[in-house]
Amino acid sequence: MNFLNIKEKQLQLQKMLQIKQSSQKQHNKRIKMIFDKFIGWFSNDMAIDLGTANTLVSVKGKGIIINEPSVVAVQHDRYGRDRILAVGKEAKQMIGKTPVNIQAVRPMKDGVIADFEMTERMIRYFIEKAHKRKSFLRPRIIICIPHGITQVERKAVKESALSAGAREVFLVEEPMAAAIGAGIPVSSPDGYVVVDIGGGTTEIGVTSLGGLVLSKSIKVAGDRFDKAIVDYVRQNFNLYIGERTAESIKLEIGTAIKQPKDLSIKVKGRDSSGLLTTIELTSEGVRGALHEPLKEISLAVRQVLEEMPPDLAGDVVDNGVVLTGGGALIRGLDRYLSNDIKLPVRVAEEPLLAVAYGTSKTLDEDSLLKLISNEQE
Repeated sequence: MNFLNIKEKQLQLQKMLQIKQSSQKQHNKRIKMIFDKFIGWFSNDMAIDLGTANTLVSVKGKGIIINEPSVVAVQHDRYGRDRILAVGKEAKQMIGKTPVNIQAVRPMKDGVIADFEMTERMIRYFIEKAHKRKSFLRPRIIICIPHGITQVERKAVKESALSAGAREVFLVEEPMAAAIGAGIPVSSPDGYVVVDIGGGTTEIGVTSLGGLVLSKSIKVAGDRFDKAIVDYVRQNFNLYIGERTAESIKLEIGTAIKQPKDLSIKVKGRDSSGLLTTIELTSEGVRGALHEPLKEISLAVRQVLEEMPPDLAGDVVDNGVVLTGGGALIRGLDRYLSNDIKLPVRVAEEPLLAVAYGTSKTLDEDSLLKLISNEQE
């Protein structure tokens, strides 16, 4: 009998201890929330377009304040430890030129996180740079994500921002942000098509009533264009070039249609025998190199148009297609797509900044954030 009483008392004590621990946890949580809110008064709400090629940061009331490449340079010591050497523009200049103990890393690949730790460090760097200090930072952050990424990838983006110091994270899909940044009235019942050609992915979205009626994401974009140029130069001129050189070629003479006057550029590289040499590359050659990836983008747009509800199709015939993203800057891309899909196509005013403008506008308007945010309250 005594044994049973002792057992009962032990159970009661365990129960009381559990209740106490639970209430302590809740108390600690409340304290943390109050502290985060207090620190939040000293932090500026931020919007981040976390792109494969570039990261753009907006601050509430100030607009876009940072536009830098999504690259992190890391230096490794002989004990296996590493430290951040550079982030952004300075780190990008190191790509393909680093010694053995330094590595230039692109933490984002195809629009999603490829290196969690480096992404976290990069976000923290941009948070600190935006606030011009390293302490008392707990901002609310809106981050753009590609449409169609998995729940695991979505969680990785959110965890990276929280680990980097955010107190609250909202996720917004890129086609919606691009549409807002391009000046499309997303809350109207009319249908609009936006094609955002970024660094890692091309996002195609049909917007209406504050949401995406249809959307598609393909891993064909700026990086694929660069690779196509690298392959073309190697196969046709027996010359090896790096991704930075390919990007310069794309920006200087990249075209989707035949130009009235052929453009040209001098390209330096290494041939198969190991000798350094220079060739002249024309825009017509680059057009041939870009033909396949551009064809894939055009096919994806047509697939979205084919699946569109008939009522929205009528709106799109009137409103046409809007191009955003760095890829939209390729000469004649609007005419190329228009000829293929038989619809009017226009390039947004500042295509490279459209997604960042969209997230910045979302940051300033809470009603818009509630309308388009993926976060369920």
